[in-house]
Amino acid sequence: MEIRMDGRVALITGGSEGLGRAMAHGFARAGANIAIAARRMELLEAARDEIAQDTGQRVMAYSTDVSGAGQITDLFHKVQSDFGQVDILVNNAGTSQTGKFEEISDETWQFDIDLKLMAAVRLCRLALPGMKQRKWGRIINVLNTAAKAPRGGSAPTAVTRAAGMALTKVLAGEGAPHNVLVNALCTGVIESGQWVRRWEALAPDTPMDEFLSSMAVDRGVPLGRLGTAEEFANMACFLASDAGSYITGTAINVDGGLSPVV
Repeated sequence: MEIRMDGRVALITGGSEGLGRAMAHGFARAGANIAIAARRMELLEAARDEIAQDTGQRVMAYSTDVSGAGQITDLFHKVQSDFGQVDILVNNAGTSQTGKFEEISDETWQFDIDLKLMAAVRLCRLALPGMKQRKWGRIINVLNTAAKAPRGGSAPTAVTRAAGMALTKVLAGEGAPHNVLVNALCTGVIESGQWVRRWEALAPDTPMDEFLSSMAVDRGVPLGRLGTAEEFANMACFLASDAGSYITGTAINVDGGLSPVV
């Protein structure tokens, strides 16, 4: 099986670091041209230069706050102007903000909804018509396992992620007759900048690999280790290519077996 995306254009939000950067790099290695969007231009430029130099693909960076409707519209129109179309859309922007339910303000709820749910809604609404017209499209919504099995104290993120899973299913049903496939990837405990920062804050004298392994054990990950961004990106590459051409409407856990079967 060969995973290729030659000639495709992929737009990835939250693309400057972590999972988004890994997916952008993986897509480019498979032949796609890449548009990455995030808020911090210096991180975007570093990601753009690294991916372009490594793969030889065209990569462009767009400083965007996707919690704002106007900025999303501007982003999409710029990408269309620069690349001509969007074949693959990855909605990856978001945070993991949580707290006690009664202490979460309306402002916090609204920000989380705008950043995670409405950003995906707005970008899908812009991308879907062209995908339908061309009879080919891929949309991947990056969620987390709390979308399927939320626990106490996991709002607001578990609620907005669950809404993202419902959005995935709705769009999969509407896109299927037009060969537009829509899936979600649910993260477990994946190595990322936030875990490195936690290591720096809590145990800088402990080797980082040892600290991360202990975190995986403490959290009960059956594989006994954290996942890597590249492992997550591998699944995204499969879904975004023709190799995953019979998969739509699913929400796949990438969590090392941590979650119960749902």
